[in-house]
Amino acid sequence: MAYSLALGTISFLLSVIWGSPLISLLRRLRIGKQIRIEEPSIHQIKMGTPTMGGVMMIVPVLVITGVLNVANLLGQTLIGRSILAPMGVMVAYGILGAIDDLTGVRRVPSGMLARYKFLWQVIFAGITALALHFILGLRSVAVPGVVEKIDIGLWYIPVAMFIIVGTSNSVNFADGLDALAGSLAAIAFAAYGVIAFLQGQVWLVAFDFTVTGAIFAFLWYNAHPAELFMGDAGSLSLGATLAVVALMTGQWLLLPIVGFMFAAETISVILQIGYFKLTKGKRLFKMAPLHLHFELLGWSETQVTQRFWLIGILTAMLGIALALI
Repeated sequence: MAYSLALGTISFLLSVIWGSPLISLLRRLRIGKQIRIEEPSIHQIKMGTPTMGGVMMIVPVLVITGVLNVANLLGQTLIGRSILAPMGVMVAYGILGAIDDLTGVRRVPSGMLARYKFLWQVIFAGITALALHFILGLRSVAVPGVVEKIDIGLWYIPVAMFIIVGTSNSVNFADGLDALAGSLAAIAFAAYGVIAFLQGQVWLVAFDFTVTGAIFAFLWYNAHPAELFMGDAGSLSLGATLAVVALMTGQWLLLPIVGFMFAAETISVILQIGYFKLTKGKRLFKMAPLHLHFELLGWSETQVTQRFWLIGILTAMLGIALALI
C-alpha cells in the first residue's frame, strides 16, 4: 500500500506539471467546451473553456504503469497481461472520447453521432470482455455474505460488456459541473484500490492509486471556476477503466454502490426519457442528468458538487464494508 500511495503522489506531480502547458496548447488549438443552449444559463460562461483534459490524466498513468511493469509485460506473465487490460481500455476509450471532443469542436456541435460512438463502445467492451474471460480466466462474481465466488461461465462476457459500456456512459453523464465527475471517479478508484489491496492484487492496487493521483491533478485545474474540462476523452476512459478494475476484483456487484452517484445520474436520464415518452411530453425532473435538476432547484454549482461527492464518499465506504463481508 505504501508503494501504491507513493505512486499516486508521483502521478499527481507529473500530471500537475504538464497540466498548464496542456491548457495553453488546447487554447491555441481552440479546443474549447461547447455548451447546449438548454442547459442552465449560468453554464454559458463556460463556453470555450479548454476541454479534452482527459489526456492530462491518461498519459502519466500509461507512462508510470508501463515503465514500472515493463519486465512483466515483456515476460508476458499473468501480472503483465492483467495490467494490460485496464491500460488498453483507457487508451481505446480515451481515443474514442478525444475523437468525439474534436468532432464537436471542429465540425459538428453535438459531437460524434451517438450511434457510432455507442457502436465503438460496444466493440471495445466486447474485445475486453473476451480478454478478461479467455485470457485472464475471469468468470465469477463475489456476493456479499457468500464465502465462495459464484461461477457464471460464459454469461460473464455479456455482463462484462454491459458493465463497461454502462459505467463509461455513467461517468460521461456526470461530467457536467466543475470537479463533479473527477471527484466521484477519484473516490471510486481509491475504493477499488482498497478492495484490490484486501485481495492481494498488488499491481491493480498500484494502478488504481496511480489513476487516483492523476485525477487529483486534473481536479487542481478543474476546481470551480474550471480552467480545464475532462471531455469525453476523460469521462469515457475513466468510466470504462473503472468498470474493468471492478471486474478484475470480482466485486462488480458493488460498483453501483461504490459509484452510487454515477448510477443515480444514469438512472435519472433513463427515468426522464421514459416518463417523457409515457406522458407524451411531461418531465419527471426539471432537467437530466440529476445534477442539472438540483441546479435548477436553486443549488449552486459548488453545493451540488460537494453534496454529491460527500454521498460518494459514504457509499464508497459502504462498498468497501460489503466487500469485507
